[in-house]
Amino acid sequence: MTGYVIAGVALLLALAVVAYDRWRTVRTMRRLDDMLTAAMNGSFSEKSFDESCLSALESRLARYLAASALSERNVQEQKDQISVLISDISHQTKTPVANLQLYAQLLSEQPLTPRGKDCAAAISAQAEKLQTLIEALVKTSRLETGILALHPQLGEITPVVERAAAQYAPKAAEKGIILTIRQAEGSAVFDLKWTEEAVCNLLDNALKYTPSGGTVTVEVKNYELFSAIRVSDTGPGIPEAEQAKIFGRFYRAPGAYQAEGVGIGLYLTRQIAERQGGYVKLESTPGKGSTFSLYIPREA
Repeated sequence: MTGYVIAGVALLLALAVVAYDRWRTVRTMRRLDDMLTAAMNGSFSEKSFDESCLSALESRLARYLAASALSERNVQEQKDQISVLISDISHQTKTPVANLQLYAQLLSEQPLTPRGKDCAAAISAQAEKLQTLIEALVKTSRLETGILALHPQLGEITPVVERAAAQYAPKAAEKGIILTIRQAEGSAVFDLKWTEEAVCNLLDNALKYTPSGGTVTVEVKNYELFSAIRVSDTGPGIPEAEQAKIFGRFYRAPGAYQAEGVGIGLYLTRQIAERQGGYVKLESTPGKGSTFSLYIPREA
C-alpha cells in the first residue's frame, strides 16, 4: 500500500513539474510575442534588468532596433542627398547641352567644307546622345530612390501601344523597317506614363538592331493574371549566354558596341515593370530575332 502512495506522490510531482515547465514556456512565449509586437509598433523598451536570458534578449533586441533606426535614418539621408544631386545635375546640364545643340545647328548652316559639315553633324549627334543619356540616368535614379512613384490604375492598353508605335514610325520608315501593330486590345493595371516609356524603350531597342528590310511587330496577349505587350523583331537575336545580362544597367552585348545607345533602356523597362507588379521576359534565337514581353497585372 505504501508503494502505491509513493508512486502516486511521484506521479503528482512529475505532473506538477511538467505543468510548471509548460507554464514557464507559455509565459516566455507570451513575453517574446509582446516584445516583437512592441518592436513592430515602435514602442519597444527594456523592462527587465536582471541576469535572465530574456533580459539579455531584450537588451540585444533594443540594440538591434536602435541600430536599425540609425541605419534607416542614414538611408533616408542618402536618398535625400541623391535627390538633391539629381536635381542639380538635371538643372546644371540642361543649358550647356541646349547650347551645344544650338551652336551645332548654327555651325551647320554656315558655308563649310565637306569635312566641316561632317564635324558639325558629329557634334550635333553627340550632344543629342548626351542629352538622352542624362535624361535616362535621371529617370532611372529617380525611380530607384523613390523620388518618382508609379501610380497603376486600371486602363486600356491600346492607346499606350498606338502612341508608342506612332513615336517610332518615322524611325522605322527611315531605316526601311516595317512596323506593324497586331492585336492590341486588352486592359491591365498600370501607370500610363511609365508604361508607355517602357514600351518605347522596347521599340527603340527592336528598331536599333533590326536591319533594313526587316519587321518589328507589336501585339498584346491577354492571360488570366497578366496582359503582355510583346515587341518582336527580325534582328540578329541574342545568344543564350547574354540573355540574363542584357537587363543590367549599362550592359552592352559584345556585338552591340557599334549600335547607338548607352545600355540603359532595358534596365529602365525592367524597373518600370517590377514597380507595378509585372516583369519582362525575353525569347530569342540567334539569327531568328527576339521578342521582349512586358507583363502587366490585370488586377490590382
